[in-house]
Amino acid sequence: MGRCGVDDCLRGEYAAVAGDVDAHVPWASDALGCLPEAVNLWIGSACSQTSFHKDHYDNIYVVVSGEKHFLLLPPTEHHRLYVRDYPAAHYAAGDEAELRLKLELEEPERIVPWSSVDPYPRSPEEAAAQASSFPLYFEGPRPIRCTVRAGEMLYLPSMWFHHVSQSPGPNGLTIAVNYWYDMQFDIKYAYFNFLRYRKYYNLLVSAVCQ
Repeated sequence: MGRCGVDDCLRGEYAAVAGDVDAHVPWASDALGCLPEAVNLWIGSACSQTSFHKDHYDNIYVVVSGEKHFLLLPPTEHHRLYVRDYPAAHYAAGDEAELRLKLELEEPERIVPWSSVDPYPRSPEEAAAQASSFPLYFEGPRPIRCTVRAGEMLYLPSMWFHHVSQSPGPNGLTIAVNYWYDMQFDIKYAYFNFLRYRKYYNLLVSAVCQ
């Protein structure tokens, strides 16, 4: 994501600058009935982006510099994102002469479920391959598009899928702070899991009825 860190990094690793922003968002804390579980600082260039994913937090996303561009899909669209298991990996510094990052698999191996869809293919060939492999996404309703500019904030409900790219500000960077409020694992979570595992339920019912 082009980030300084996550998992409450603003109140931990970057506590020296935490006083420059509000500790929480009062209206969100009132509406959600709790204080944020984590406050994170995000810094990146125009190259930084995330693929489609969801978080088990209600998210208040505040842009300090530059712009953030979101593609948003509700949890009911889970089936259109072709979530599959992938080995976890991270980018690390590569050859200094090439000034490029390299992808390193985590050790020990860790598997994470992740969307296979790339909404912004880089060539006509990639676009054709994506459309052929993931028709439910590319032939279905378009996601909500939202640009959040410096001084603005976005409320992103828990479990909503989001793809994020960015445009830098005058300083060449995009800077943002987000507040993670722990979600309520209530009927909405149960309904999401029903949608997530529906295909296995259908297979089970089919096998039992045979």
